[in-house]
Amino acid sequence: MNLNHLQYFRVLARLEHYTQAAKELSITQPSLSHAISSLENDLNTYLFEKEGRNIKLTKYGRFFLEYVENALNELEIGEKKLKTLTNSSFGVIDLGFIYTLGAYVMPNIIKEFLDIEKYKNISFSLFQGTTHNVIAGLKSEKFDLGFCSFVENEPDIDFVPILEEQLVLIVSKDHELAYLDSIDLSEVDKYPFVFFNKESGIRPLIDSLFNKVNITPKIICEVEEDSAVLGLVAVNYGIAIIPNIFLIRNFDVKVIHINNPIVKRRIYLASIKNKYISPSANQFRNYIIKNLCENL
Repeated sequence: MNLNHLQYFRVLARLEHYTQAAKELSITQPSLSHAISSLENDLNTYLFEKEGRNIKLTKYGRFFLEYVENALNELEIGEKKLKTLTNSSFGVIDLGFIYTLGAYVMPNIIKEFLDIEKYKNISFSLFQGTTHNVIAGLKSEKFDLGFCSFVENEPDIDFVPILEEQLVLIVSKDHELAYLDSIDLSEVDKYPFVFFNKESGIRPLIDSLFNKVNITPKIICEVEEDSAVLGLVAVNYGIAIIPNIFLIRNFDVKVIHINNPIVKRRIYLASIKNKYISPSANQFRNYIIKNLCENL
């Protein structure tokens, strides 16, 4: 069944006159007649019948018209929405990012991008999760772009470093280490730790820190996101290593800088290699690379 034939049918059903319909459709009357005949052959029924010099819909034509109207209307709505989604000035960007970026970094990046006049009408659909969630979302095309940790053995993902975060030790303000401003990680082997779980992108980096000082940490709890880590440490449930993020100041914890080993965590802009993304998403990607990568 030909989509053009359905569009011709709708116009002819409204005008009930071949000459007028052909004129409106900018085709010849024989072409219109041939299209309607082909449609009737496909459906094995007559859609129109003569009424004097004009035509009118048959009973079956009236029945079919309702479905044609609904189908074409839905297609037109879909076309308009698709053009909006992929418009470089009005598109929607589906963005996934790790929890540590949610309170301060991503809101400010998005605000600065939207403050640029030509991008002000672009909108975002946002998702927070672990690095594992972000990578899975990219692969399933749920996200156009992701902000996460680097992951080994992901050959289809393009990782571009854009930010660095310093890792720090946090303890409750009532903890016996709270008087310190800096510490060697080898000095904390006797204390229980709240850890990020194994799906978190930062977990391998934290594990590597303890390997460097030959310590096996006492892990009493594993959680998915940073606010849970901060909340547990604030009530003195354990101590933790966490990126020195803006959210820390909202919790009753003491930040202690780690002087050995010194390590920074990199955040990456992730996308699927050689995969089409909308013009608006591509503009945002280019903006991030230009304005953040140069600061590393």
